[in-house]
Amino acid sequence: MSEERTERPERSERPQQRSNGPRKRRPFQRRKVCRFCADKNITIDYKDPRVLRSFITERGKIIPRRISGNCSKHQREITEAIKRARNIALIPIASAHVMA
Repeated sequence: MSEERTERPERSERPQQRSNGPRKRRPFQRRKVCRFCADKNITIDYKDPRVLRSFITERGKIIPRRISGNCSKHQREITEAIKRARNIALIPIASAHVMA
């Protein structure tokens, strides 16, 4: 059983990925301001599904902080309020069954 093996090329002989110039930068986006910190009159309440729905996707997921622009304190309060509202059926857990 004398099989001849073809040797793999050394790492240095393998082609390297080429860099096509400098990395592309993302366009500058203004930092989002927490709407609850900016306007003290708006309150987070689990009994107000209209406000809470703006922080939920159409699939029923809670929108993350980096997208919604909320501060961490208010994001925690929103998450807790959404979960309470779901628990007592003010907000649906998922908006509709989506066929994939």
